[in-house]
Order: sequence, then structure tokens, then C-alpha cells
Amino acid sequence: MESNTTYRMLVLAAITYYGAFIFYRLFLHPLAQFPGPRLAAVSRWYEGYYDVVLGPIIRISPYELHVSDPAFFDTLYRMDGRWDKYSWMYDAFGAKGSTVFGSDHGAHKAHRRAIAPFFSKSNVVARLDILRRNVDKVCQRISKLAGTTVNLGAVISAFARDNANEFILGKKYNELDLEDFGIALSIASQGAGVFWRTTKHVRWFGPAMKGMPIDWAMKAADEGTKSFLRYLQKSEQDARDALATAESSSPGDNVQNTMVHEIVHSNLPCAGKTLERILEEVGTVTGAAFETTAGVLRLIFYHVYANDEILQRLRKEIASVSTESSESIALRQLEQLPYLTAVLMEGLRLSPGIATRAARVTDKDLFYNDWCIPAGTPIGMTTLLMHTDKKLYPDPLRFSPDRWMDSTARGAADKKFAPFSRGTRMCIGMHLAWAEMYLLLAGLVQRFNFTIKDATASDFELKQDNFVIGTKAGCNLVAHITPLFILPVRLVTYGQFEHTKTDDIGKPSDIFHYLTVFKDQDRQGSLAAVIASVAEIFGRYNGGKAGRLPEDLLKGDKALALTIFLKLLGLNGS
Repeated sequence: MESNTTYRMLVLAAITYYGAFIFYRLFLHPLAQFPGPRLAAVSRWYEGYYDVVLGPIIRISPYELHVSDPAFFDTLYRMDGRWDKYSWMYDAFGAKGSTVFGSDHGAHKAHRRAIAPFFSKSNVVARLDILRRNVDKVCQRISKLAGTTVNLGAVISAFARDNANEFILGKKYNELDLEDFGIALSIASQGAGVFWRTTKHVRWFGPAMKGMPIDWAMKAADEGTKSFLRYLQKSEQDARDALATAESSSPGDNVQNTMVHEIVHSNLPCAGKTLERILEEVGTVTGAAFETTAGVLRLIFYHVYANDEILQRLRKEIASVSTESSESIALRQLEQLPYLTAVLMEGLRLSPGIATRAARVTDKDLFYNDWCIPAGTPIGMTTLLMHTDKKLYPDPLRFSPDRWMDSTARGAADKKFAPFSRGTRMCIGMHLAWAEMYLLLAGLVQRFNFTIKDATASDFELKQDNFVIGTKAGCNLVAHITPLFILPVRLVTYGQFEHTKTDDIGKPSDIFHYLTVFKDQDRQGSLAAVIASVAEIFGRYNGGKAGRLPEDLLKGDKALALTIFLKLLGLNGS
């Protein structure tokens, strides 16, 4: 009898406690006045299952508010803001000491200052050879697959990873050389969103996974997770090697520059240069450069090749750029092309860097219309909601680069265009991302036709919050490949060409071989000989049909096709 009484008292105490707890959150909490689902006011678990937008300002958890009004964006994400990130959200990544996910404003400022020069526009431009080499490698791999169907989405992911790893760590990971372009790692990277959503609510799960020996995890993991774990092992070892090299060198020594060197030779205190923090920095910065850039490129390539008008306008504009000989178009020239830039901006509008709300914790009361938001309250906004606001962007889900071509409309929308966020936490790798997008898109549209298979525009729209944009397509963009032209070329004089027989060129290792062509005052005669030579070489690898020109020279806009062709030959369309 006594035990039953004790049991009842415990149950009653629990009911009373949780009842009072719920009553406080619903009616007495500082955020009780704000609208939102009542379950969200009671528990954070609500957001694990639902994403509800009820109005311009809502309470989405017992502690947090969300604002969906572009007019408030500059108030929340301001350059002079000294606000912390919301630790509950960002600590879930298990990298509190990193620049990307560190919550404390002061620590972030110091860490960011140490690596900002490394990610500056000038340093990205100085190291463009990495990106250009990988663009060439993409073209070479795709040319070998001409006439087949390939997962272009996996190619793009491998391109982004190879760029990030070599740029940051100085190591060539050569994902582009893999037969399947390392698609298992791409899939595993997409799965990071599930891990993040879990660790936000189950706080012990992240540390438990992080503390588990990799050998144990390998035994229980699927192939995708194993690929990810192998990558982590290699990345960690490369970071250790870079740290050892940096610590044994001086700032003036002639050693390969990596992000690790930048940290070691910065003004950070010793606590900011420990192995643990450097590993966190390397892991988060490289990871942030993977599926963010790849995701927007997949969306852009889908829309460009699904809309022939966009594709042809893009080709025509790129073909108008003047280049010396067979040199690649300079990045600064690409950046000045209005339609190319508009295509990239439209892609970034529909696929910004992150999908989640980027919550900040204010150190003073803020005011939104008639609402007073108490100091210490986490407040977030979602960039994609702003980017698809009908008042700013009519027909917001339609991919329309022309919306950026009108200077008046662009001026109004540009103020609320923030694919890399704004303020003191703006994406540190945005210059690298811009360069990757310019070079890859310009490089491929001049060289290949892609026929997209089994995909629609909705496959590349937001499906779930993976911190980054989670889509139905994931890392997939399947396309049939048709090469436009044979390239690159080596320019020689007419006299040299006159004594060169096409049979002497030799069999190239792949279709991207060095074809001997020439320049001469006799443009008409030279042009005829060039095209004849190209036709003969092309015929060798086109079912033996000698003399057959690439089909894109024989149909459609012949003037545009010929202009592009001549530019690739280094004749500049003259």
C-alpha cells in the first residue's frame, strides 16, 4: 500500500512539474506573445517533424523566432553586428572551434581574420591554375564518354571536391580520375544533413559518433559511409602533414601555401593553432566548399541545357570575347559578360549556400514593426524564402536570367540578394565559388551538348533542410553527351602546315588532341584547309566517316557555331 502511494506521488509530481513547465512556455515565457504553433512553443522536437510558415514573424521553438520579411534582412545581418550564432544549432556539427560553425562572435572574428587573406579574390586569381586544370580534366573525361550517358551531377561534385582539397590543402585528390567520379562520397556528403538534424535534438549522438574509432565505424558502415570515412582519414593525415611543414618553416620560406600555413603564421594565440582546431578548420571549410557549389552548378546546368534559348544566348555571348591564340578566356573577361553573370546569379537565387535559417542571438532588444524582440533571443531568416519573394522576384520559381538584365529591376532585387549571406559571417569561400562557376559553365557550354535525362525543374528545388539545399535529385544530373568540337589546338604558320600531313599527327590518347592548324593572310584558303583537316581527323573517331564535320557546324545557327569553332582554334572568328 505504501509503495503504491509513493508511486502515485511521483506520477503526480511529474505531471505537476511538466504541466507548470508547459504553462510557463505557453503563457509566461518572454516569447509567449509571438504567434506560432502551440506545440512549437512547448518543445523543440516540433521542428524535427514540421516546417510551417504562418506569417512574417513566428515562434518556431520555445526559444527561437523566425522572420520572413526581406525588409528585416539588413537589420539582422549587418556588417557592424557583434552578435553570436545560435550555439544550439551550430554546435551540432561538433566543430565549435571552427570559423564556419563557431558561435562566439569574438572567436569567429579572430579565426576569420587569420584565413581571410587566403580566401581573398587576389589569392583565388593567383591560383586559378588549379581550377583551369580541373576544368580541362572535366572536358577530357567527358570527351572520352562522348556518345554515352553520364551522371553529370557526380562529375560536378568531383570537380568541386578536387578544387577545394587542392586549394586548401595543396593535395591532388583526383576524384575526377575515378571511373564513377566518387559518387559514393557525393551521396555521403548529401547525407550529412540527416546527421546534423539528428545531433541538434539528440545531443549525445554527435560526440558519440565523433569519439568512435574509425576502424569500428568502417565495419558497420555501408559503401558510401566508408568512402566518407576514408576521405576523412586522408584529409586528416594531409592536414597533419601540412601542419608539420608549416611549423618547421618561416613565413618567408619557399613552401607550398595552404590554409594550414596561413593559420600557423598568423597572429592567433597558440590555442588557435592546435592540431584539434586546425583539423576542425580544415574539415569544415573543405566540407562547406563541396555540395554548396556543386548544388548550384547542377541546378544551373539543368536549366541551361533544358532551355535552348538560354544555351544559345550564353554561347553567343561567350563567343564574342576576344582571346589571344588558343588561350582560355580570362576570369576577368567572363565576369564582365552580363548574360553569363545573370545565369549564375539566377542559379544562386534558387540555390543559395544554405537552406536553413541562419539564427543570430542579439545582445540588445530588437524591433520588428510593433514587436519588441528581447535581447538574447535567437532570430533567424531563411535566404531562400527571401529569394523567392513574389514582390522582389515575379514568378519566383521560374529560372529567368533576364530578371538580372534589366538595370532597374536588378537594382531593387540585388539589395535582397544574399546567396553567400551578409554581414560579418558572410561566406569566406565565395570568391572561390564564383570562379569555379564562371570557369566550368563557360568551359562546358562551348564544348558539349548535354541532353538531360529523366529530370524536371522541381527535382532541383528545395525538398528538405540539409543545412545546405536538399533536393529530390540529390547529387544526380544524368545527361547524354555530344561533343561540339575537337580541341584544343596548336597554332603554326601556313608554311609549317603546308608540309604537315594529317597522317603524321599520330593517334591521340583521346579526342582532345593537338590538331595542327595555322594562321595566314589568305584567310579563305586557310579556313578551308583548317576545316578540311578537322573533318578528316574527326572522321577517324566518328565511325570512320572521313570528311564528316561535327553536326553542330551543319545545323542551327551556323554563324554562331563557326564563330565558337574558330575561337577554339585560336582564330578569334576573323
